[in-house]
Amino acid sequence: MDIIRCPFGQYTNAHIRPHVQWRITLQCRYSTTMTFPAIRSLLVPTNDDDEVPVRTRRWLSVPMIVCAIFACLLQVSLAAQPQLDSPHGAIYVWYVFATFLAFAFPFILLMRSTRPESVFWISLAIVIVFPYDPLLMLMALTALVARRSDTARTVRAIAGAVPAAVWAQVRDSLQPADASLWHMLFAKPNTGVNGEPIMLLAEEPTIIATATVVAIISVAVAVLLGLHIRSRARLRQADAQTQAAQHHVQHLQSDLNSQKLVDAIAAEAHDTLAHSLSLIALNASALQAEANRLASHADSSTADSLASIVSTADELRRQSAGALDEAHAIIDMLRHPQQAWEQLAPSDDTSLTRNSLEALITDTRQTGVSVNTWIDIRQLDELDEATGKIAYRSIQEGMTNALRHAPGMPVSLEVKAKPSDGIHIHVSNPVAAPPSQAPAANIPAPARSAASTSSEHSRRIGVGLSALAARVQAVGGTCRYGFDNRRIFHLDVTLPWHRNANALA
Repeated sequence: MDIIRCPFGQYTNAHIRPHVQWRITLQCRYSTTMTFPAIRSLLVPTNDDDEVPVRTRRWLSVPMIVCAIFACLLQVSLAAQPQLDSPHGAIYVWYVFATFLAFAFPFILLMRSTRPESVFWISLAIVIVFPYDPLLMLMALTALVARRSDTARTVRAIAGAVPAAVWAQVRDSLQPADASLWHMLFAKPNTGVNGEPIMLLAEEPTIIATATVVAIISVAVAVLLGLHIRSRARLRQADAQTQAAQHHVQHLQSDLNSQKLVDAIAAEAHDTLAHSLSLIALNASALQAEANRLASHADSSTADSLASIVSTADELRRQSAGALDEAHAIIDMLRHPQQAWEQLAPSDDTSLTRNSLEALITDTRQTGVSVNTWIDIRQLDELDEATGKIAYRSIQEGMTNALRHAPGMPVSLEVKAKPSDGIHIHVSNPVAAPPSQAPAANIPAPARSAASTSSEHSRRIGVGLSALAARVQAVGGTCRYGFDNRRIFHLDVTLPWHRNANALA
């Protein structure tokens, strides 16, 4: 197992086969796990995977195939010269067969990108068996060396290519003078034409030695060319690795900066919001104690009023204590984002269930607000939990807006939920004062003429509702809100019915 360390943590990876997505586990302060398919180049490949990402230029295949065909035809045509006098012999038929195959064999180079080793060994066998020039095999050798970096594989290929190339060249040099390319190269000028025999400038051993040296040099050139192509591919790969690493580091730095900002916000919220809620709870307790003390010395009519104050103060203390606990929970989620995802998952208390809906309505009524309900919910056990949570948050947002912006006003709640029709939620409440401007983005057309609230009032209403609308639209639902001509605020939410996994099974 390889471990790559960085200032932000460490990457751990297990080597896997090609074309399988690499997995990088980032172990740092926030314990997040991420998968980056594009970052696979950050990991060092194992010895089992020696593939080099060489770009194959398809247009280059055309001149390669043409040159290979020409080289094969040139040598086979020269080798067939002594057999022209006996066109019915088996050797002559063999040369004719080899001539036709010279047009087909070079097309094997088209597979040099995907199967370079197979292409090389097949080309080597062709050069040994047929009277061809070794150019086809040398091209395949270059492709193999360029695309495979395993040293043992390269050594095996060179060990096979050298004797094959030497054999092909020596085979030609051992042919009769008028059937050998090497003899023609060493022939005196103006000999071998018009019936004049070829006169050589060198002895036969010299020609054979020269052919052998040229064969070895040609193999060396093919290997060096392959190594050059491989090095260029490695350089491009290194550049891609560097860019990917820089991009990943930028993402990590951005995440780290974002988390620092979240930590600062959490600290500020803890110092201000939590402190204010604690003071509210403390003052409510003091008010409750003072009212109890006064009630013990008051007459019956005053005692009833003080008892109501005691009850209200106790409810205020209870709600502020609950709000303080929720504030601490939210601050902890900001500081520990991995745990936040677990806490934000749907639960029975935050999803659309009969118990959660009854508890929400009861809490609203305990504040002294009249809540008129019309509820028709069916088969909630088949509803997807994520959709149920959005439905519950929609009802909660409607109730919260009514209590915050229209305290003491009655609230009407209508909830319909069944698989055939989906989920429909409608919350409405009159406002205490005539609005001057409404949030126009989601107001139905008939209500826009009379819609108005102050800009600050609109901003406070719109923040929560706009976020709610985004969540509703993300699951394919609709969310509309605004004032009608009678100064009644409406929140209307429709959600599609998504079945959970158990219902689908």
